[in-house]
Amino acid sequence: MSASAPPSAPIQISLPDGSVRTYTRAVTPAEVAADIGPGLAKAAIGARVNGAAWDIFHAIDQNASLSLITSKDVDAALDLIRHDTAHVLAMAVQELFPGTQVTIGPNIDDGFFYDFHRDKPFTLDDLGIIEARMREIVARDLATRREVWDRAQAIARF
Repeated sequence: MSASAPPSAPIQISLPDGSVRTYTRAVTPAEVAADIGPGLAKAAIGARVNGAAWDIFHAIDQNASLSLITSKDVDAALDLIRHDTAHVLAMAVQELFPGTQVTIGPNIDDGFFYDFHRDKPFTLDDLGIIEARMREIVARDLATRREVWDRAQAIARF
């Protein structure tokens, strides 16, 4: 007789309305939203898991409180848009100025920024070119997903 792994404990997801949903495996906020209804699944753009901002495709593997973010949640949605826009800025700079080192680029209370390192400083003319490329990138309607890489993968990529 072979030993089998004991069944994992169910994962309980507590929602803001006080209800609790139970899952037998790790579940993403997107899956919970779809479980609640197709309208919410389409509207969900982010989540707060135990109070921390999360991507809707990041798996929850333990009991947690979950609040889904939609565009109706203006402050939270704006924070997500600023975060994503900072990444679009980095993409534009990398496309236009290959070899530019991307450093830190968070969203902040009144916008976002990115620090870059390159031998030649940016000019005011570069800003218009960068903005135009950002608009092009957004128009591509690229799918975005959070990825977790080990250190070696990240070093190889960046």
